[in-house]
Amino acid sequence: MGAGELSGRDVLTRSVKGQLRRVALGSALGSVHQLGEALVPVLIGVVIDQAVDGQNAGRLALWLGVLAVMYVTLSWSFRLGAKAGERGAEEAAHTLRLAIVDRVLDARGGAEEGRLPGELANVATEDAKRVGAVNMALMSGIWAISGVTVAAVALLVTSVTLGLIVLLGTPVLLWLGHLLSKPLERRSEAEQDKAAHASGVAADLVAGLRVLKGLGAQDAAVERYRRTSRVSLAATLRSARAESWQTGLVLALTGGFIALIALVGGRLALDGSLTLGQLVSAVGLALFLLGPLETFAWVNAELAQGRASAARVAEVLAAGHAVVDGDDPVAEPVRGELRLRGVRLGGLDGLDLDLPAGQLTGIAVTDPAGAEALLRCLGRETDPESGSVELDGVPLTRLDPAGLRAAVLVAAHDAALFEGSLAANVTPDEESESGTAEPDLRTEHAMAAARADEVADSLPHGTATGVGEGGRSLSGGQRQRVLLARALRAGPPVLVVHDPTTAVDTVTEARIASGLREFRQGRTTIVVTNSPALLAVTDHVILLDAGRVGAEGTHADLVRTDATYRTAVLA
Repeated sequence: MGAGELSGRDVLTRSVKGQLRRVALGSALGSVHQLGEALVPVLIGVVIDQAVDGQNAGRLALWLGVLAVMYVTLSWSFRLGAKAGERGAEEAAHTLRLAIVDRVLDARGGAEEGRLPGELANVATEDAKRVGAVNMALMSGIWAISGVTVAAVALLVTSVTLGLIVLLGTPVLLWLGHLLSKPLERRSEAEQDKAAHASGVAADLVAGLRVLKGLGAQDAAVERYRRTSRVSLAATLRSARAESWQTGLVLALTGGFIALIALVGGRLALDGSLTLGQLVSAVGLALFLLGPLETFAWVNAELAQGRASAARVAEVLAAGHAVVDGDDPVAEPVRGELRLRGVRLGGLDGLDLDLPAGQLTGIAVTDPAGAEALLRCLGRETDPESGSVELDGVPLTRLDPAGLRAAVLVAAHDAALFEGSLAANVTPDEESESGTAEPDLRTEHAMAAARADEVADSLPHGTATGVGEGGRSLSGGQRQRVLLARALRAGPPVLVVHDPTTAVDTVTEARIASGLREFRQGRTTIVVTNSPALLAVTDHVILLDAGRVGAEGTHADLVRTDATYRTAVLA
């Protein structure tokens, strides 16, 4: 069990305890409000019978004062109870969002499998919000139960018949409301699934907008999103229809129930079983019951939608990890020697590979699938189907994934830049995020090695210039240089970079190659690329062919002696 999981569990535990306290407080305050609301018609009946009908001015003033105090009490109890409920709902949603993000960023991975980034964002926002709203729904349900109970007791005191109607009829209404909420729950879950998929498709299209325009495929992309959006809209409309039917039928049942109470109360008043004041109280209580019973309908709908969203949140939080957990810390200092034995995964077929510590090693491939599989193994995004990967003689499966990520950094060529300044994307320091401070010496050296300083010089505000969402204000080559500078600035004991210069010109590529070698001197660095300029500055080159080592040597020797290498690198 990793430290991140313990931390996330602790946060959830503390949050649940806090939410329970708020639910209890909000429920108590809301129950006081409902008690006051139910007693108002009772007090009005008392005023009519004892003060108005008896023409006693003193009693009238007394009971009017009691009514005033009651209104002040119920007003403040409602405000404080609603505040506790809303705060509980928002904090619950916030805690869920943190838990989802914590799970998605877990070093062991797995939460993102089979899900588009937009789908995960939808779960962390809309679904978390709906689940958080269950807190308010539960409190409102407790308030409504309190109101119905008080009203039933008051009616029992006034008339046993009316009280029994309420006590026996309310559970029936709740049961019918629960049955009517089932179609809404099913359609709400479908609605959220389709909406999440539409969000994921939209995020993918926006991320690849430049490529789509370059290919002239924007019309096809728009049509794809239009079809997805239509499916999502249809699911939303079905959910809305189910909600409207559920609400309408519950309100009709509630209205019939209230009419029954009023009818029975009227007949009791006609035969003299009730006084005028008691009749007024009975009718007032019947009208008051409309509020709690409508609340029950709303609570049923909220719980139905909350259950559907909770299932989606639970799927993400309970997703299996992509790699097994390890408990051993990474030994210090990290020498940086990597060894692969019999590794099978994707394009790798029983790969045996030795990557010495402290050297700059180039890896060329004849099949891109082999490069992708190798990067996934070294970054421990997944474990090999068979074989083992070791760091300094220790299998990666025994090491804590978070500690391993700090020791071995795999910088993918398609990594993302974040919204903010160029400086904030190179270094995580707070002063760089603000863009107000000059980069430190280490950052300057990393940017110079990656030639990202030239990118900064070309921008209107230098390193303080915003790069836009995903770095879209930069060209492809500029983004690659900033990404490489970020990887160099991190300074891990082992750095693995994949095709860091595919979008830069040959002159700049040669300068980046020499800068990379100089900056990483004496530390383990692996460059997975077929770029002759990068391979030429390495200490040693390994060619992966058909998932195995096909040739080894210096770049110059392999170009001269190995035809497969020449084809892969120079063709």
